[in-house]
Amino acid sequence: MSLLRLYPGGYRTAHGQEILDVHRELTMDLSWPARLRADADLIAHALRVRLGLDSASSGGRFFALATPFALAVTSAYAAIQLMRWYAGIALSPGSTWSHLATTDAREGLHLLSLAMMCAGGIAGLIRRSIPVVALAGLLGFALVWTIAPGLYTDGPPEAIAATLTAVVILACPPDRRGDRQFAVLAGGTAAVAWFPIALVDTRNFVFTTDYGAWPLLTLTSPA
Repeated sequence: MSLLRLYPGGYRTAHGQEILDVHRELTMDLSWPARLRADADLIAHALRVRLGLDSASSGGRFFALATPFALAVTSAYAAIQLMRWYAGIALSPGSTWSHLATTDAREGLHLLSLAMMCAGGIAGLIRRSIPVVALAGLLGFALVWTIAPGLYTDGPPEAIAATLTAVVILACPPDRRGDRQFAVLAGGTAAVAWFPIALVDTRNFVFTTDYGAWPLLTLTSPA
């Protein structure tokens, strides 16, 4: 199993077969989304073993504290980018459908990764399980830069930041996920930071339904 290569050599030699057997048994009858979540758990465990992170270590406690804020920033950043995209369509003289019809595959992948980051980041703040959707969105966002760098205003730093954010989330010990106090604080902070940017970028049109209900739903979802 290729994922076992992520573990340090000595740990893989001592526990590799046991890990492989347990993983096969757990994923034997799972659907592909559940299998993907199990693979993400295995990757996260390999990363923590390689870095020497556990719940009792100072590094484990640091990543447990950082993860809710990483998820909150992920969802807020993605929401801002999606609002800017939607504002550009809603405020332009052309029709919405004409803009959508001219969206190419690269821009579509970019928007899909942002949507996954936004929804997955919010879900990750609510649930204790590993936020697979947010991780897939972050890594997809980083990969899309390699084929469509023109979509990234700040260039490579955006893709690098997305990758590092995914590493922070993966490094969090599983028994320290879902701390409600930190999740509420992180989500509230991100919403407060995102709100005025959304107002400026959309020229306040989020307060009307002339452009549909989507802006109002986006406005309330990160909060």
